[in-house]
Amino acid sequence: MEWINRYIDQPLLDGAANWLRTWHLYSGQPPERLEPTWHLAVLSVLLIAAQYFLHGSGLLLSASALIMLALPSVWKLLFSMRKTDTYGRREYTVLRTYAFTRRETEWSVRMTVLFVSAGLPFFAGSDDSTGAYYLFGASIWFVLTAPVKFYLQAAEPPEPNEGDRSFQRAVEFG
Repeated sequence: MEWINRYIDQPLLDGAANWLRTWHLYSGQPPERLEPTWHLAVLSVLLIAAQYFLHGSGLLLSASALIMLALPSVWKLLFSMRKTDTYGRREYTVLRTYAFTRRETEWSVRMTVLFVSAGLPFFAGSDDSTGAYYLFGASIWFVLTAPVKFYLQAAEPPEPNEGDRSFQRAVEFG
């Protein structure tokens, strides 16, 4: 167990924390907007791939499923934009506590999702070409979104001043 935690889980948590930090630094957006943005980007790529590979009712079914999968992320982004765009000490403390709780209590869930997502594309199959594309797209969606969601939720959030360019300039000249 220590080996899995040391060589698989912890590097992925560190990578997710670096990704959150980079997102906050370059976009100036709060870290909780990264996961729905990533989810929408994956769904957009899958929609483009569905238009390329599927036709007729298979395309309609796939596009409908992708739109329904996108609705919670769109709702989360719209709801988060209604709030003020500030990311301060209070939000950082809440996110850090939430991440610590998720990191300590959901280790087995993260490992299960990680191993299932690693094997899922190999087990999904169908004799029908439309069904095979649909299952392959669904497994790609799961592989690219489920582990990312769990690791971003458990990762250490960036400190509030990491994305503040005026703070960085004050430190440089101060």
